[in-house]
Amino acid sequence: MLSDPETLRYSSHLLLKDIGGAGQQKLKSSKVLIIGMGGLGSPAALYLAAAGVGTLVIADFDVIESSNLQRQIAYSSQDIGKHKVLAMKARLEALNPHIRIRSINKAMHEEQLLIELTMIDLVLDCTDNMNARQLINRACVQTKTPLLVGAAIRMEGQLMFFDNQSADSACYHCLFPTTEEQALNCSNSGIVGPVVGIIGTMQALEAIKYIVGLPLALKNKLKLFDAKTLDWQTFAIQKNNQCTVCGGKTCRSE
Repeated sequence: MLSDPETLRYSSHLLLKDIGGAGQQKLKSSKVLIIGMGGLGSPAALYLAAAGVGTLVIADFDVIESSNLQRQIAYSSQDIGKHKVLAMKARLEALNPHIRIRSINKAMHEEQLLIELTMIDLVLDCTDNMNARQLINRACVQTKTPLLVGAAIRMEGQLMFFDNQSADSACYHCLFPTTEEQALNCSNSGIVGPVVGIIGTMQALEAIKYIVGLPLALKNKLKLFDAKTLDWQTFAIQKNNQCTVCGGKTCRSE
């Protein structure tokens, strides 16, 4: 049940027929793991905490640098040199004292990640490198954990959702089968700050929709965002039995 302070805090959700009291209770009972507390993880974590997700597990091993502040909006100049998860934990606890925040201040190996996934309902991949994404994807496929993936670079963004509880779901490895580390990232190729904000916020939105039981616009789809034109391209994801991780999928333009 929601307490009186929670009822007041989430009153805007309670007015929505798509969420209401039942949906807010689902949010309160949910457990979400966000991996990566950078440009994507900052808005995603802030919005999910504000929405009343009952337990947020936040994972990162990096420290805050001055160059992060152009896009990683959860942090301030006073946070430079601090570990991201510790600064983020304090920020989220100040934002919403009604939820539980647990931090993981290290790079997780596969065995630990598999253990973590047994305790949560949904994963948001907010990392910025291929090796991490492939590791997270393998673990989510193995544990049948739903996975929301965001990515952004320069003036481009990507969004995708893999419902690993569904037999016909794609996985990240189906779309990007290479395991080689990609050299491009925000640090060496640049990024317009609001682009990661848009993608991270969309991850939070889809997470809320998934938790309360609304249809997802990302299910079996890859969405590409062009910040120059504000256009979105959508690709339907279909099964292909050649994937070595999940049994395989490919995608085609819609």
